[in-house]
Amino acid sequence: MDRLMAMQVFVTVVDGGSLSAAAEQLDLSRPVVSRYVAELEDWVGARLLHRTTRRLSLTPAGNELLPRCRRMLEYSEDMRHALDAPDETPRGLLRITASTSFAQTQLIQAVVDYGRRYPGVAVDLLALDRTVNLVEERIDLAIRMTNRLEPNLIARPLGVCHSVICATPDYLARHGTPRKVEDLALHNCLTHSYVGRSLWQFDPKKKKARAGKGAAATKTKTQTQSVAVGGTISANEVTVLLQAVLAGVGIGHMPAYTVAPLVASGQLVQLLPEYEPLQLGMYGVYASRKHMPATLRTMLDFLAQRFADLPF
Repeated sequence: MDRLMAMQVFVTVVDGGSLSAAAEQLDLSRPVVSRYVAELEDWVGARLLHRTTRRLSLTPAGNELLPRCRRMLEYSEDMRHALDAPDETPRGLLRITASTSFAQTQLIQAVVDYGRRYPGVAVDLLALDRTVNLVEERIDLAIRMTNRLEPNLIARPLGVCHSVICATPDYLARHGTPRKVEDLALHNCLTHSYVGRSLWQFDPKKKKARAGKGAAATKTKTQTQSVAVGGTISANEVTVLLQAVLAGVGIGHMPAYTVAPLVASGQLVQLLPEYEPLQLGMYGVYASRKHMPATLRTMLDFLAQRFADLPF
């Protein structure tokens, strides 16, 4: 079985809504399409589609496998393009959207540097603090920080977004410094409207402890902790919350890319450094891999290299 082709058939069946539509799009007979789906089901050991005379729907296993098939097809396409000789320099308009804070602090400089490498590309950058419909709003690429990807879109990992719990020295002098995660429930925590509005989650960083002289170092292991939080201000935009934190109003759960310089300068104090706030994946999200323009492909490659190793 050509497993890659079977994945392509499966994805096309789901996108087209029927075996017949997939057969027409792929220029295959309906029995061949059906056979590819059956062979893929045999290979993974689970039924992927509910088939009736009137409709076709995904099984739970199908829902689980679909985004993985999309990623495998994307990787194969990337490999093919990596070996292709470029036939033209990227040119044209690329519409990109990202959150306001990320666009201001990180993405705009990356776009400027990309433009120096590919001067034939014009970028229309939309800084929006809402999830956009890529097709309806004609967006080529969305930069999203999330751990919940939409199964009908294609996502390329670009890096990891770390967060920092922080407050001003003045706030801590007036209200005390939280020493453990549970202490946050007693403080004025300024929250984001869409991310962790009422619950902040933490993973303990790996620590080493010695049992005694000459003993080998051992790792302590603790489970993820959550704490219910609340405060006087909530906002849907990170830079707005940052201004409130800097005013000494309360404690913020902020992306590291916005507050790292402020922590380094002493304007903000990092709290609970032995715990890691829940990380978010950073993805470049787009609607279709078919006939991907050189502008989008080169921008994704550029951003993946740019953001992969940055300490966000």
